[in-house]
Amino acid sequence: MFPQFLRKPTRALRKPKVPESRELQVAGRMVPLAIRENLRATRITLRIEPGGRALKMTIPKGVREADVADFLDRHRGWLEVKLSKYSGDAKVRAGGRLALRGVEHRIHHTGQLRGITEAVMLDGEPVIRVSGHEEHLGRRLSTFLKKEARLDLDRLVAIHTGRLGKRAKSLTMKDTRSRWGSCSWEGNLSFSWRIVMAPPEVIDYLAAHEVAHLKEMNHGPQFWALCKSLCPGMDEAKSWLKRHGSELHAIDFD
Repeated sequence: MFPQFLRKPTRALRKPKVPESRELQVAGRMVPLAIRENLRATRITLRIEPGGRALKMTIPKGVREADVADFLDRHRGWLEVKLSKYSGDAKVRAGGRLALRGVEHRIHHTGQLRGITEAVMLDGEPVIRVSGHEEHLGRRLSTFLKKEARLDLDRLVAIHTGRLGKRAKSLTMKDTRSRWGSCSWEGNLSFSWRIVMAPPEVIDYLAAHEVAHLKEMNHGPQFWALCKSLCPGMDEAKSWLKRHGSELHAIDFD
């Protein structure tokens, strides 16, 4: 028998690492699932990303693959209910419908290679006319919405900053999924251009919300009081955005 100090040390078996991404079949479609380990997490949490396009799971350190599988099995019913409101086929297309400032418009592809994208009334029906190749329809529509959102938000921000006596340093349009807008310490405002699909009072609320941050960089009582003074319909607009915001994020322009 070998002396103790000559024996080859044995290595502890490592638990297999939980894969960081996968696809999960829910409500008749495949949904991307991202899994992230968080050292401060004490339990498994699961979040549906805006628009229902993906899932994000946070797990404590050392969680086993079997624990992840068990968690998903136990919450499958909840996921199916939540994701069932998303058809999984929200891609814009000719003949489909798209909201502009809360009003449903029919998407009309003109078939012409040149021409502007514009919202018009056609035979008494709100229509968004789009030219160019049909495969570029989504891109043309998103570009159109960005321009319309910019027009609205430039105007509304100017109104609210005038009331507040503050000045925004810049204003940019983005396609963020985690938030509808932001305000930096330097006074730079950023908005999701998708907000232009919401009713005008919701667009106004979002502008007032971010402008209020120019004075109150928090979400305390003073901030909400200021926000409501700028936008008296704040509560109704917040409620609308909570109920329908994910539907706007789900629309696919790619």
